[in-house]
Amino acid sequence: MRESVPKALAAVTGISVLTAVYLIFVWVPTEATMGIVQRIFYFHVASAAVSFLGFFIGGIAAIRFLNNRCNSLDDLSVAANEVGLVFAVVNLVTGCLWAKPIWGVYWAWDHRLTSMLILALIYIAYLILRESISEPGQRAVVCAVVSIFGMVDVPIVYMANRWWRTQHPAPVLGGEGSLDPRMAFVLYFTMFALAMLFWCLVRMRRGLEALRRETDALRREAHALT
Repeated sequence: MRESVPKALAAVTGISVLTAVYLIFVWVPTEATMGIVQRIFYFHVASAAVSFLGFFIGGIAAIRFLNNRCNSLDDLSVAANEVGLVFAVVNLVTGCLWAKPIWGVYWAWDHRLTSMLILALIYIAYLILRESISEPGQRAVVCAVVSIFGMVDVPIVYMANRWWRTQHPAPVLGGEGSLDPRMAFVLYFTMFALAMLFWCLVRMRRGLEALRRETDALRREAHALT
């Protein structure tokens, strides 16, 4: 299944991302304690949420693939997982940039940060496996299992600062913390904008995976004829 990004979807995504940037750097008030560095928060939290979305989509597509062996589901799984990993890396990098001025260090080995790092490493291993296994059927099955395993780690990352005492701040949404309504609006809008960007990237990556599958099939046919 070849997919492209409709012009309307691309336009809405571009406008949403630009609006989110404006809201973060111009409209939303500056946090009183941390100052301007707190604006990293919007990218940090939103990218984590979108990476979780990607890993859940990838895991569910993997489960469905194991059930019916539909190649388009494998394409969706790898696309969602790969783009989800990009957002997970953004989350880790922005977390380090935020931690340095607030904690005095770029990294602290608490449960939330460590579990997020492990999650990213699982999907890095997933991508390495996809490049290491040449047989398409075996590659898809093995990677589907890894995808499901990675999806199971997502709730652990999310609940880490609820289950254990960590240096990471308490949740500000649905938790013990509180958030100014304007800040909450900007956070939710940024999540929406990055989710739109995520879906555009997934559609493009899924189309590339389908094209790669067709190319591999043609290459095998040509090799069989020689």
